[in-house]
Amino acid sequence: MTNTTETENLCGLKSKDFQTTIDGKNTDLYILKNNVGNEIAITNYGGAIVAIMVPDKEGKLANVIQGHDNIQDVIDSPEPYLSTLIGRYGNRIAKGKFHLHGKEYHLPINNGPNCLHGGNKGFNARVWDALQMDDQTLVLKYVSPYGEEGFSGELRTTVVYSFNDDNELSIEYMSTTNKKTIINLTSHGFFSLPGIANPTPTIENQICEINADYYIPIDDTSIPTGEIRFVEGTPFDFRQPKPIGQDIEADDVQIKNGTGYDHCFVLNKKEEGELSFAARLTDPTSGRIMEVYTTEPGVQLYTDNWADGYKGQHGATFPRRSAVCFEAQHFPDSPNHPYFPSVVLKPNQEYKQKTVYKFYTQK
Repeated sequence: MTNTTETENLCGLKSKDFQTTIDGKNTDLYILKNNVGNEIAITNYGGAIVAIMVPDKEGKLANVIQGHDNIQDVIDSPEPYLSTLIGRYGNRIAKGKFHLHGKEYHLPINNGPNCLHGGNKGFNARVWDALQMDDQTLVLKYVSPYGEEGFSGELRTTVVYSFNDDNELSIEYMSTTNKKTIINLTSHGFFSLPGIANPTPTIENQICEINADYYIPIDDTSIPTGEIRFVEGTPFDFRQPKPIGQDIEADDVQIKNGTGYDHCFVLNKKEEGELSFAARLTDPTSGRIMEVYTTEPGVQLYTDNWADGYKGQHGATFPRRSAVCFEAQHFPDSPNHPYFPSVVLKPNQEYKQKTVYKFYTQK
């Protein structure tokens, strides 16, 4: 007799719905549970986070991240970066070109005239080797061969997801290369703090705070102009908490260029590489709060400006501006702006990043 009684996960997702073989590698669903009764679900296809089950102020659990409930929908998603890992280079590189050790490299053009999120088949569309260490820790590994998507060097990457009893999801990244290359990794979580639903509620009344005095303006193809601009007096001033919707339709060329918020903020840091507070998002209705801490110099705020109501887990739908992304990263198009913090990784160096998403409720 076959055992068909797979333990019911809080998120309602089933391992068998995430099991297939792609290019000889097996995909699966991995569940992290902490000791206070909350749960995170991740698939090793693209490292996509498909559930974060945390309570509201009444103690009621809901899934606060957008994703899909089976592997085929993850692969075929209208949003290919839906809560996935991003690499080798998160965000945009102008015209898909950059120079490294005197040579011009060409990457796939997949977003207007630019290269976005690592090319046509980035880390979001790769099957990672997975090892679940314990109930609260998942390790993913991927070796990106020399020349993949046009990048130099063989890049070996390890990503560790951990979920502790303070409801902190930590994502730690480590990479090494055998040849000088560029790297900018991130996680593209689409967070919906009220909980996903049909339809998932708008983010416009959610309260956002970002620990940044400066942001990076973009041109009409979303490439940095090269300036680093003070947020004061602009729609990009989130130093004091304000509703996301307050200035999202402002008569401002930067808002128009991003079709809303799709900009990198320069985080306030006491020293380079410190793990420090980046952002806080509060949903007044559910009472859920998410805080973001990162070692990265920047965070991209993306307000889900292009969603069209496509379907997600368990009949949920994802309309325009139903999620917020805080993508911790180095700055967009850094290889073409040498005065931006360096994204170059050399042999015998190790790329490291840690980003923490902490969930709690208003008292």
